[in-house]
Amino acid sequence: MTDDERAEHAARLRGLLYLACPDAPAWAIASTAEAITQHEEPLREASPPVAAHLVRPRQSGTDRLDLNGAYLTGADLSRANLRWAKLCRADLSSANLSDADLSRANLGWAELCRADLNGADLSGADLRRADLRWAELRRADLRRADLRWADLRRADLRWAELRRADLSDAVLRRADLSGANLSGVNLTRANLSGAMLTGATNMRLPTGAIWNWETLWPANLASNVAEHSDQVSPGVYQVRHGGSSRDRDAVQV
Repeated sequence: MTDDERAEHAARLRGLLYLACPDAPAWAIASTAEAITQHEEPLREASPPVAAHLVRPRQSGTDRLDLNGAYLTGADLSRANLRWAKLCRADLSSANLSDADLSRANLGWAELCRADLNGADLSGADLRRADLRWAELRRADLRRADLRWADLRRADLRWAELRRADLSDAVLRRADLSGANLSGVNLTRANLSGAMLTGATNMRLPTGAIWNWETLWPANLASNVAEHSDQVSPGVYQVRHGGSSRDRDAVQV
């Protein structure tokens, strides 16, 4: 087995072991996966079992869940606590992450930890109502992902792939979507107040979206958005549906 194959095998084992033994300390799971990898041939691919809730490690704050590169496609991670997880390049395609907590964790005085989903495959994943505040999602694949009612405040979505994702009713306040592909994205009632959309590609007029004067639009959309929006509360605007105001209810920002 080559070093690359061994690393991939260990990553997949960590994912399966965390799902099977969610209460085990992170260091124990990592050590077990490494030991198996060193002495066994790769296991055949199999669908991961339904997961219980992943919990904060019992060890120190630095003992984070290491699921980098893990194979978790189709896994049931609904309501899981993944605030401590490292999921860089993990395969979470079609996974159920509804109501999951992937927000920033406080490890102590002035020390913060974000869920790391950079480069993760979340295509077709169910992320309804997921807490993704401050999450790192650079270059993540979120094609066709269901992000309705998700909280993405201050999330890092630079260069993310969001084609045909459903972000209706999502909170994207101060999220960074610069360079993201927003082709066919549903932003109805999404809160884009203070969001950075500079350089976002394939973005059309986001009908129904909510924004304020801190929102930074792609250069080709800025004037068009202002022209087709109505004020819904002081300093807060909503892009019209079908050229007319959808409603004038106050929007809390």
